[in-house]
Amino acid sequence: MNLLPTKIAGVQVAETIRIADQRGAFARFFCENELAPVLGERHIVQINHSRTSQPGALRGMHYQHAPHAEMKMVRCIKGRVWDVAVDLRRDSPTFLQWHGVELSAENDLMMVIPEGCAHGFQVLEAESELLYLHTARYTPTCEGGMRHDDPLIDIAWPLAVTDISDRDRSHPLLDEHYSGVKL
Repeated sequence: MNLLPTKIAGVQVAETIRIADQRGAFARFFCENELAPVLGERHIVQINHSRTSQPGALRGMHYQHAPHAEMKMVRCIKGRVWDVAVDLRRDSPTFLQWHGVELSAENDLMMVIPEGCAHGFQVLEAESELLYLHTARYTPTCEGGMRHDDPLIDIAWPLAVTDISDRDRSHPLLDEHYSGVKL
C-alpha cells in the first residue's frame, strides 16, 4: 500500500496494490502495519457501510469534534464517487482548503481523513457503496457539519446535486469569523 500526500496537511490517499489473474483480482483492504504511519496510536473501532442509489446524490459534510474527534478512512467498494475532505483545523496551514478524489471499485484508492476535517461525497454511478473505517465511535453529541455548497470553501462538485438529506442541507454556512473544529 502506497500513501500519497494531498494538498491538505494530513489528508492522504492510500493506493492499494491489486493482484490480478484469469480468476479475477485480489487487493488488501486494510493492514494495520502498512497504515501505521497514519494511524499512529489510533485503532479502528467502527466500520460503517453506505449505499447510495442515485448519481448526483450527496452525503456530507460531516465531522466529529472533541472529545470524540475521529480519523476516517473511506473506500468505494461498488460504483464511483467524488470524495472530498475539508480542513477545518484552525491552526492548520491548509485551514479551509478542500481536496477531492474519485474513489471507485476499480481504482482501489482509499481517502485518509484526519481529525478536524469534514468529509462528504457525491455519487457518480448508480448504486455506489462505501466502507468507512473510524478511529472513534459515532457520538451524536459531538457530531458537526458544514454545507456542501458553502461559498467560503467553494467545492467543485462534478454533478448537479440531485438528492441531499434535510440534515445535511441544514448545516450552517461558515463565515470569516469561523474559528474551526475543536480537537
